[in-house]
Amino acid sequence: MTGSVRATLAGTRRERSHHGSEGARRSRATVALAAVAAAFTLAQLLLVRPGMGLGWDETVYVSQVSAHAPAAFFSAPRARGVSLLVAPVAAWSSSTALLRIYLAVLSGLALFLALRAWRGLFPDRVLALAGALFASLWVTLFYGPQAMPNYWVAVGALTAVACFLRTRHGSGRSAWWGLAASAALMAGMRPTDAVWATLPLLALGLARRHWRALAVLLAGLAAGAAEWVIEAYVRYGGLARRLSDGSAIQGGLGWHVAVLDQWRSLGGRALCRPCTGHPPHPLVTVWWFVLPLLALLGCAVAVRARRTTPTLLPLACAATAAFPYLFLIDYAAPRFLLPAYALLALPVADALVHLLTTARRPWRPVAATLLCLGLAAHLAVQLAVLVHMVGTTTAEHRVWSRTAVVLHRLGVRPPCLLTGGDALPVAFYAGCASAATAGPNANTTEDAIAATARRIPVAVLAPADAQPPVYARTWPTAPFAGGRLYYSVPGSTRVASGSGR
Repeated sequence: MTGSVRATLAGTRRERSHHGSEGARRSRATVALAAVAAAFTLAQLLLVRPGMGLGWDETVYVSQVSAHAPAAFFSAPRARGVSLLVAPVAAWSSSTALLRIYLAVLSGLALFLALRAWRGLFPDRVLALAGALFASLWVTLFYGPQAMPNYWVAVGALTAVACFLRTRHGSGRSAWWGLAASAALMAGMRPTDAVWATLPLLALGLARRHWRALAVLLAGLAAGAAEWVIEAYVRYGGLARRLSDGSAIQGGLGWHVAVLDQWRSLGGRALCRPCTGHPPHPLVTVWWFVLPLLALLGCAVAVRARRTTPTLLPLACAATAAFPYLFLIDYAAPRFLLPAYALLALPVADALVHLLTTARRPWRPVAATLLCLGLAAHLAVQLAVLVHMVGTTTAEHRVWSRTAVVLHRLGVRPPCLLTGGDALPVAFYAGCASAATAGPNANTTEDAIAATARRIPVAVLAPADAQPPVYARTWPTAPFAGGRLYYSVPGSTRVASGSGR
């Protein structure tokens, strides 16, 4: 055998060995990311009870495609992406547990794909840690299996930034399709949030004259928002009117510093409007103050390693995604910042890995121990808040369910109409339509409700110390958990004197 042949065979063996080791490394990384996503799904199923019942906003989204109850009023800020997402289950089944399981599995898959899009841009261990940090937040676990848009904007933003970076380095078609699909996902869920989250991508595309990536990003946003824009002209009097109505419903967009409101909501409040009461325990919110510090450390690590763009771009997108919810509205909800948390997880995880790996050898066990203790304490706090949230939310939803049972017992059964305080979610539980004469969900008049009461059962849900509308003051009444029911059942033999007044 000649020397050249020997060299060729040796080179071939080395190449095969290199490809084999590279393939094994990629396989291990994929397994690690899949394990994070699977743990996230399993945690949702175990900790966020599938039978928790649907929340107020969830009943609006689900009712658009469900046969269980008539579609609830769809206010201007909402988009129909969530309704399309739940349609494969909600269109044929009224089981909340089945819907929760479906969304938990889907959210885990989405997290895996979003993290996988970052392969090669960050070390694999950083990606696995970033996924674990984001997935272990109580707000992520709580809203992952819910029919709400914020988690999907978060994973869409995380994927979009990765795919945008990949397109700049000549990646294959998957990056281009991923960029378009993730932009469409965000815009389909919440068009305005999608714009805020992608502002740095649009700015970078213009600055670097990356026209193709810019065109694909804009096409994705346009595709996702197309239905929302068309509906604006069909139902809301135009795009400007819909944006104006949406702003009014949210209290009027303007300079409102809601940072403290967001901080107060971290103790386990789904909606903080107004945000009063006792502030959360410092241990519950310490992670919130550490988060930006670690993100800045991640930036310093990136600058030192001369790979600034993969770190600075998600950080910039996190800042723009969070800006309107920190400074432009006068109330707070923890879910509003989910896109920012998802994007910040990358530089934070990079900073933590850097702290661990750059410690001098004698101090590495100490650094590792401190990091593990800190993460364990963080996880314990998140689980404690999550358990509290699930308990209070389940109790609230059970009140709505019991109210629906009372209504059915009184003869208020489909087809029927509810109005008053919690009419919108209770109507879904009872299988009725809902109506309001004032507020963000106003869609009818008192005269129209009175006319409807002559044809089908109608009920008014009123606080115990409040007077019912004029048209309902002679109706029979009955107590329920939130106050009193005033109801009318055409053809019923019930009279006011026998109603329990």
